[in-house]
Amino acid sequence: MATALVPGSFDPIHVGHLKIIESTAQIFDQVVVAVVGNPQKSASGLFDLAEREALVEASVRHLDNVKTTHWSALLTDLAREIGADVMVKGLRGLTDFEYEVQMAQTNEHVSGIVTMFLPTAPEHGYLASRFIREIARMGGNVADMVPPPVAARLQEHFRS
Repeated sequence: MATALVPGSFDPIHVGHLKIIESTAQIFDQVVVAVVGNPQKSASGLFDLAEREALVEASVRHLDNVKTTHWSALLTDLAREIGADVMVKGLRGLTDFEYEVQMAQTNEHVSGIVTMFLPTAPEHGYLASRFIREIARMGGNVADMVPPPVAARLQEHFRS
């Protein structure tokens, strides 16, 4: 039984992330989506790890072979703990590729875990959580960029 780990900060999860998770769920027997703490992004973050995990969980409920967790230590330790065969990362373009390849090579050197890359669907290539946070913060409509539970939570968050 092959297990894939799909890590990300998911602050918030958007439809591009969801498409990558859905594709991964079609390829692997089990998928664990890990909401990870990223110290480089935490200053600009919107939701804490537990709330991000709850939003991811609500967004992937339709996928029977997908579980969620959150993690703030070495990702390779989580991969080992859950018995992941591979890590899966989505790529929007060359900038993502350069960063992600270096991280993948480091992870493989440290733990032996291999990373598989999936390209983002062309219609989602522009999406970035930081843009979604800013649009929502300024009162813009992000309903077509995020799963329904996330759209509702963003609206609630910025209304208060």
